[in-house]
Amino acid sequence: MKTRITLFLLLFISCQSLFAQEVFVTEEAKLSSHPRLLLPKGGEKALKKQIQKDVVWKDVHAAIMDESNTILTTPPNERKQIGRRLLGVSRENLRRIFFLSYAYRMSGDKKYVKRAEEEMLKAANFSDWNPSHFLDVGEMTMALAIGYDWLYGQLSPQSKQIIETAIIEKGLNPSFDKRYNWFVDANHNWNQVCHGGMTYGAIAVWEKNPSLAAKVVNRAIEKITIPMKHYGPDGVYPEGMGYWEYGTSFNVMFLSAIEGVFKSDFGLSEIPGFLETGDYLLHMVTPGLKNFCYSDNGSKAFFTPTIFWFYNKTKNPSIIYNQSRLIKQSGVSSVKGTRLAPAMLLWGASASLDNPVKPTELFWMGQGDSPVGVMRSDWDKEDATFLGVKLGSPSINHGHMDIGSFIFEADGVNWAIDMGGEEYNRLETRGVELWGREQDAQRWDVFRYNNLAHSTLAFNDKYQLVKGNAIIDKHGKEENNMYVISDLTPVYANEVQKIVRAVSLIDKKYAVIEDNIVNRKRFTKLSWRLVTPATAKVISNQVVELNKDGKTLYLKVEGVNSPVWDIKPAKSTYSYDSENQGISIITLNSDLKPSEERKITVYLLPGENKNISYKSKF
Repeated sequence: MKTRITLFLLLFISCQSLFAQEVFVTEEAKLSSHPRLLLPKGGEKALKKQIQKDVVWKDVHAAIMDESNTILTTPPNERKQIGRRLLGVSRENLRRIFFLSYAYRMSGDKKYVKRAEEEMLKAANFSDWNPSHFLDVGEMTMALAIGYDWLYGQLSPQSKQIIETAIIEKGLNPSFDKRYNWFVDANHNWNQVCHGGMTYGAIAVWEKNPSLAAKVVNRAIEKITIPMKHYGPDGVYPEGMGYWEYGTSFNVMFLSAIEGVFKSDFGLSEIPGFLETGDYLLHMVTPGLKNFCYSDNGSKAFFTPTIFWFYNKTKNPSIIYNQSRLIKQSGVSSVKGTRLAPAMLLWGASASLDNPVKPTELFWMGQGDSPVGVMRSDWDKEDATFLGVKLGSPSINHGHMDIGSFIFEADGVNWAIDMGGEEYNRLETRGVELWGREQDAQRWDVFRYNNLAHSTLAFNDKYQLVKGNAIIDKHGKEENNMYVISDLTPVYANEVQKIVRAVSLIDKKYAVIEDNIVNRKRFTKLSWRLVTPATAKVISNQVVELNKDGKTLYLKVEGVNSPVWDIKPAKSTYSYDSENQGISIITLNSDLKPSEERKITVYLLPGENKNISYKSKF
């Protein structure tokens, strides 16, 4: 009997240790005085001096100060929830409070403290910060934490008590409520945003509840490794560009905070692929400053503070090249709407935005959850070409059935595009079950989300397989023969025996899309698609002419004797979908005979219908 009890106790102790949270910081830790987050007390002098060394950084600083003055005249935010989200309010509060706190620390003018205090007290008195959609809590907690910490010496004792109580009761405590905290083990942006926000709250109010604060920070250090491991091996962010900006921004805000306060990031930045993700952001922007906007993302390239953290860590000056181009194109006004803008001065003021270093690599690829390959002729010439291909799996968070899809830019025109994401609240309020991941989920009936509305393939008009996954099997980076080859069979396995796609940029001018198909023992309808904002007309059995902005591109097909071309507006039959005005889908239809092996080659020829020297990849 004693033996059984002993064994039971050993097993119990073993299980307890298995599920125990790892301890990185203890509640006995003595944190420095406020302000302690991002810019330690007394750091303003050195920052001011650094900003004065670069004309663009001086303009960025001036823009933040100017916007802070505008905020002074704006009434505090109300608690206005849209659908299931309070996120717009949380984001605006973060922008306002961060800007005003920065303005005070750089000027010493207490008018910014007064206005920030009003904003924080208003938010602190909200009924809650909408924990059912915990991103809202994450951003609101970070907002009040920064204001509380940076303005600590100027806030009244009563205001401090109200704000710190709100951070604990509306932020930190709900993060342990199992009704709301599924984000804890998520492998995507929710993990990064929510753990980042909670950590800021914990560090800000550490002295008020050291046990709770240490528990929050230890949990975050342990759990944020989950999404960080998905940057490997090459830095590709699985959810695409816009969500790179979201998840990665809060991830580096988190790293910057714990490294500053605890003098260590506990090895997190060394997770394979994470420090390389700055290259991903760089290469996913076209010469015409458009994003390769696969999945739930937008096509407009954006100015982002986050890249300057990576510059600061890697000292690679070329990764901020597009940021310099963007700010010169639109001016510093874009900074005013960027809620984390003050952070980029903290991380990047030592970089030169006035005289950036131009990248030299024309080809870049990354594996991981959502492999991508991109190739270009130049970085900023008006007539430069850019070709990108997206692989991976539709099952990824925010993923589309876009496996094998490509975009193509040439002569300053986006000839082949991805339509990007949809407006979530519009779809949700119309009853669309948007977040299902099953093969028969309603998500895939949203027009922009399935493969029938992407520049890829369909067989028998069927959707791609959600659980399928395609990687980059082979690639080439010679300047006149850049390419990516991928076996797409896993996403089409129900329809064909084998399908391999090669996407090539030849002589830095022409795109070539090759598909090598082995059919099953039945007749199969093959549909090859291209999504374009250009007008299109069939000029021969084998050639379609595209025109846009006074420029011309020819689609030329080989390997199909009697192609059936179909050119239609990119319009859905469902009223909940976007209208996609000005966008067309060109479809090449052909029948595959039972067990037929077919190689189809489509050339995208900017400017002229000509024969080019091309050696098949198959």
